[in-house]
Amino acid sequence: MKKWIAAMLLLALALFGSVIGFDLFKQTKIAEFMANRPVPKLPVEVTQVQTRQWQPRIASIGLIEPRQGVMISTSVSGLVTKIHFNSGDDVKKGQLLVELDSGVERANLTTARSRLPAVQSSYERNQKLYQRKTVSKKALDDAQAEFLALQAEIESLKAVIQRREIRAPFSGVVGLREVHLGAYLKAGAEITQLESLQSMLIRFIIPQKNMAQLAIGMAVDISNDAYPERRFNGRISAIDSTVSRDSGVIHVQAQIPNSDQLLRAGMYASVEILQSKVADALVIPTRAINFSLYGEQVYVLVESQQDGQTLLTVEQRSIKVVERQGEWSLIGAGLKATDRVVTSGQVRLRNGAQVKLVDTDNAPTVSAVSSNSEQAVAES
Repeated sequence: MKKWIAAMLLLALALFGSVIGFDLFKQTKIAEFMANRPVPKLPVEVTQVQTRQWQPRIASIGLIEPRQGVMISTSVSGLVTKIHFNSGDDVKKGQLLVELDSGVERANLTTARSRLPAVQSSYERNQKLYQRKTVSKKALDDAQAEFLALQAEIESLKAVIQRREIRAPFSGVVGLREVHLGAYLKAGAEITQLESLQSMLIRFIIPQKNMAQLAIGMAVDISNDAYPERRFNGRISAIDSTVSRDSGVIHVQAQIPNSDQLLRAGMYASVEILQSKVADALVIPTRAINFSLYGEQVYVLVESQQDGQTLLTVEQRSIKVVERQGEWSLIGAGLKATDRVVTSGQVRLRNGAQVKLVDTDNAPTVSAVSSNSEQAVAES
């Protein structure tokens, strides 16, 4: 019995030993395979850092306002007897828009005018008689006072009638008509909105750190989502005298020609203030940059020789992004004009990783961006 138990123990030890030995053998072979395995080369796309002329811009969002705009209303109460415009009409300065009932005032004016010849004749006759010393000075003064009072009454009635004739204070386009024929209007009742659309204003804010870069007459480039393919050009016309103590921003106003009347008051638009051009600026595609809480980094392609062959690796490098415009970024530090940066495949990369080029970068050239900026400046 003891021999049988000893044999079973020996058999069990042999089985466990063979399993452990096989596992150690497998781990050794795997380690040897991994040690001899070639380093994987990750596929990437790269592009050359470009040196171009750059048009710096200060970006903001603004609200479009009319250069002249007013809600036309009545200063007196009255019944609407005539309407001389339709919604959306172009009107001229001084054009009659609405007439309120002025029948009583016109009748009083006719009466006063009918009395004027007799009163004037009496005054002139008293002047002649006074020169002949046949009437007293009091009689002349009474005749003069009556004549002047009648003239003042006529002018007053004219002014009352004019207040009942609502006219356009300047040329422009009227909005929707808010009154109807026969309606009774109270003083202050709104009639229609009038705006001059030949020239518009846009008001926007700029951080105080950019104040030194602002000046009256600077060109601005304006875009609006209502016309995504159209760029509007204007110039700064006013800069506020104070900086907001709550937000640290300053209000700026620019004037925009609007002869085609595409822009309307109340529109929001993107604003870019065009700065002086920078020659020999370093520019790369924005998609090549990794943005994080610790700053901006790019992977730079590094070539070296190993065993007579060219070895491509990447170096992670911190950079300073000065400005972004669409697909392109202006680099202030961290790159040289001779560098090539990775534009695709950065997710799998690490510092020192070996790479292989799979395709050339098909990004648009910076010259296209530069030419668009130059065209905007020329048009403005």
